[in-house]
Amino acid sequence: MKKFIYILGVLFVTSFMAGDLYAQVDKREVRSGNRDYRDGNWREAEIDYRKALVKDSLSLAGNYNLASALYRDGNYEEAHKALERLKDIAPMTPAAADYFFNMGDVALARQDYKTAVDAFAQSLLRRPDDLQAKENFIYAKKKLQDQQNQQQNDQQDQNDDQNNEGQNDQNQDQKNDQDKKDDKKDDQEKDQNQDQNQDQNQDDQQDKPKQEPKQGEQPKITPQAAQQMLQAIQAKEKETQDKVNKEKAEALKARQKEKNW
Repeated sequence: MKKFIYILGVLFVTSFMAGDLYAQVDKREVRSGNRDYRDGNWREAEIDYRKALVKDSLSLAGNYNLASALYRDGNYEEAHKALERLKDIAPMTPAAADYFFNMGDVALARQDYKTAVDAFAQSLLRRPDDLQAKENFIYAKKKLQDQQNQQQNDQQDQNDDQNNEGQNDQNQDQKNDQDKKDDKKDDQEKDQNQDQNQDQNQDDQQDKPKQEPKQGEQPKITPQAAQQMLQAIQAKEKETQDKVNKEKAEALKARQKEKNW
């Protein structure tokens, strides 16, 4: 690309050196800008060309030369704007082939490959034997194809990512739903098993025969039954004691009667 940039600069300088060809603006500012340009003073050249454009904003020489200085200074966006201001004028001039060539080089620097391809094609229409324009045209066309392929790949990757994300979300939702169903089923089976175990325990208790105490073995009684038995024994003892006391009292009374009599 350095070769093309160098040729681009020569084309600009060659055109600008022919000051009479673009004699729409004050020649003093343009000539001053051309001197700065040849010396590599791009910023000073830019200032001179802008001074010329103050007098004629559509000046072919002023915009053309300004675009060259901006391009060499790396300001490709402003160079593009300067050339765009000539799109209705430059194609009708003898410098049309150079104009489109330079427009193509600026477009390459801006990675605007579609514009570069069209610009070099226009340059070749006006100067078919320009080998450098042909090389630039082929290069710009390849870069455009690479750019389009990359955009397609990026779009495909984006679509794949979106599809994968959507599929993953769907799979996750399905898994969550299935997990909920499995948990619910497990809970139901657990409750059912507990109910069955309880029913089975109750049936076992009902069906289990009462065990009679073995011979010589004291029957097992509960603390409550033992308390009731003790109370019954105590009540029986009290009844017996009352009866005995009553009998003693009657016997004593009978003896007293016999003694008095």
